[in-house]
Amino acid sequence: MMLKDNISGKKGAEQQNVVVGLDIGTSKICALVAAPGEYQGQLNILGLGITESKGVARGFINNIENTVKSIEEVIRQAEQQSGVKIEEVIVGIAGDHVESEEARGIIGNIGEITETDVLRVIEETRKIRIPADRKILHVIPQEFIVDGQEKIYDPVGFSAVRMEALANIITCKSSYIDTIYRCVERAGLRVKEVVLEPIASSVAVLEEDEKEVGAALIDIGGGTTDIAIFEKGILRFTSIFAIAGKKVTDDIQKGLGILVRDAEKIKKEYGYTYLSSLNRDEIFMIPGIGGRNPKEISKNLLCQVIQPRMEEIFEFALSEIERSGLRTSLGAGVVITGGCSLLRGTEELATEVFGTQIKIGVPSNLIYGLAPEVENPMYSTAVGLVLYGIENQKNNYNISKNGNGRDKKKHNTKSISRFFKKVQEAISNL
Repeated sequence: MMLKDNISGKKGAEQQNVVVGLDIGTSKICALVAAPGEYQGQLNILGLGITESKGVARGFINNIENTVKSIEEVIRQAEQQSGVKIEEVIVGIAGDHVESEEARGIIGNIGEITETDVLRVIEETRKIRIPADRKILHVIPQEFIVDGQEKIYDPVGFSAVRMEALANIITCKSSYIDTIYRCVERAGLRVKEVVLEPIASSVAVLEEDEKEVGAALIDIGGGTTDIAIFEKGILRFTSIFAIAGKKVTDDIQKGLGILVRDAEKIKKEYGYTYLSSLNRDEIFMIPGIGGRNPKEISKNLLCQVIQPRMEEIFEFALSEIERSGLRTSLGAGVVITGGCSLLRGTEELATEVFGTQIKIGVPSNLIYGLAPEVENPMYSTAVGLVLYGIENQKNNYNISKNGNGRDKKKHNTKSISRFFKKVQEAISNL
């Protein structure tokens, strides 16, 4: 996205590639403005806008007016900090309405395989039958089969009569993606791209080596927990379920009989997820309701409220990893990110549940500007969205719309070629 760079305060500054990621979450909505750093994968953080989310629940927008107001507020903050006029955004999407399934495309009478043939066979995978109320969000190639020879990852140059492509098709509810467009457009912006949030988060916190040897990313947001599993550098499996940080806050609110805003504050300040990690118990005060006196609560008691829900989240995630059939392929273990990963004891509890090495995923390679503030698991999705846009690591078979709201498919051959080359390099040693 081309925006005028006013950071230096000088008039007539050169235009600079700036990307804006918009994370519409259940607990927060944030807009992150960034530009490429000097080296590959680096980000220059120019501006950040963040506000409480009042129109989203469990990953779904349930109040358009409140969501539009929140978007307008974070864009205003981000513009003020960055000094750029924001016109378009890359938006994350999540929610348990997102589904994935395998698809196969076949073409014949080829001769020597070219990049055009590769794009053509990938296009064939899009012909999978999906319900009328769903749309294809991403098509992620897994492998190619050339005249019956399986596990071909760079088919260009082969001679073939028949070529097949296996792909992971990610779909979402049409009505929900239409709602995203409506909210963003009512806020005076254009949607440049819609990206599945676990894919975005993985770009921000997973190293290429981790993706190569196998890793599961678990992003615990406010309304949903997102899972992305990589093996040999390829995204093999995604899953989203609606049990996440908001459930933890609700448990505290009900268990202690306090307001939700106080429960969220207490969770962040005093919360532990694993009783054994609590070295020393302490007493703290919680506010009374309706003029009642404040009460004394121990960290031990609070942990007994938090731990069962966090265990449930991890057990659900473990069952999804097992369903993927890739549990034994996670050489780099499990990486946990999102706001809830900041709770004390998360790493210890996860180690017990998953039985493998655990790492808390934090966005890295951030330079200049607001980098220290953004190097936080709660911004993993927003950072991933701008990295996704800047690095142009996409297959361009994503949902887009023109000014009249009609769907169209982007067929940028150059961008798709770059995507395939990266995929091929990452899995060439399979």
